[in-house]
Amino acid sequence: MKIALVSPYDFAYPGGVTSHIAELAAQFQNMGHTVKILAPCASSSDRIEGFDVLACGRPVPIPAAGSVARVSLSVWLAPRLGRMLREEMFDVVHVHEPFMPFLPWVIASVSPATTVGTFHAFNERPRRYWFWKPVFNRLARNLDGRIAVSQAARSYVGRHYPGDYEIIPNGIHVDHFATPAPPIPELDDGKLNILFVGRQEKRKGLRYLLAAYSTLKWEFPNIRLVVVGPGTPDADSYRIIGERAVRDLVLTGAVSNEDLPRYYQAADIFCSPATGRESFGIVLLEAMASSTPIVASNIDGFAGVVTHGRQGLLVEPSNEAALATALRTLIEDASLRRRMAAAGREDVEAYSWERVAGRVLDYYDSVARPTAAPVPVGAG
Repeated sequence: MKIALVSPYDFAYPGGVTSHIAELAAQFQNMGHTVKILAPCASSSDRIEGFDVLACGRPVPIPAAGSVARVSLSVWLAPRLGRMLREEMFDVVHVHEPFMPFLPWVIASVSPATTVGTFHAFNERPRRYWFWKPVFNRLARNLDGRIAVSQAARSYVGRHYPGDYEIIPNGIHVDHFATPAPPIPELDDGKLNILFVGRQEKRKGLRYLLAAYSTLKWEFPNIRLVVVGPGTPDADSYRIIGERAVRDLVLTGAVSNEDLPRYYQAADIFCSPATGRESFGIVLLEAMASSTPIVASNIDGFAGVVTHGRQGLLVEPSNEAALATALRTLIEDASLRRRMAAAGREDVEAYSWERVAGRVLDYYDSVARPTAAPVPVGAG
């Protein structure tokens, strides 16, 4: 098959959606398919990190969902993109985040091939969908198939654009996190490590974890909090650190993908106290693959990954007391930690990239237009 994967975001800049697209591309190529990635690109190179990338416009940073999205606003690209799609003769055009401006809008409108959309986003306040409803109605009709990465994402988009959505989750490289990694000496001293992994954004909820940890530290002097991720803590987090004289706190900053499994495997408990706007929980899967039990917020995107009482404990978001109670439960019960770690390691196999990519290929086959080339038998 010849497949186009379309990203609204700068493919030269790291992000959840671009990483998802890169992983699908790599898996499809390994299965013998031809893949081209259509995306805005800050780099002038037509190949980035070994992928065949067709640069479609220059990215512009705009605020989006508590973060910054680097998208192309070049609506004038439509005629050129239409010609390119006809010349390339793709069997499938797979548009990620079809409702993000403007590249997905244009490509979904002019694609002559079987066109599939994957919806990644989730937000408790879907006002943007209401504003653009006339445009999005037309776009939705142009899609032959719709994928959502989680029940939360499906509920978000399906609230205003009902229809059939196949839930196919994000994936991870299970072996990368499951294979034993060299220990980190400074974290291998007998203390019980609680790990946070994520960008330093308010919605990730680090301040609630710091508050809960500062309380627990008085009860359990042998615990330590390890915070991994780019950026610096927000003002509320710094205030808690200062006012409560938080001890045994390790702030690593960003770490490489090669080193990340070492931190998960050094952890006795993984904690993700995000406050909302999470459509999925990649960090939860990484913890599960690393055989690390979880404490996380009971938000839609996380509840679709973690079952309360099986791989971990889910708590009310933005509630430091509830967070402290759940952490205390796991701190005190080593056998419960072991049971949850084993359950998570078992369940995470369903999220391997090999399985996820196979499911996507099967879905292409199920929605293919009569004139589109079918997926070869056994390709997934």
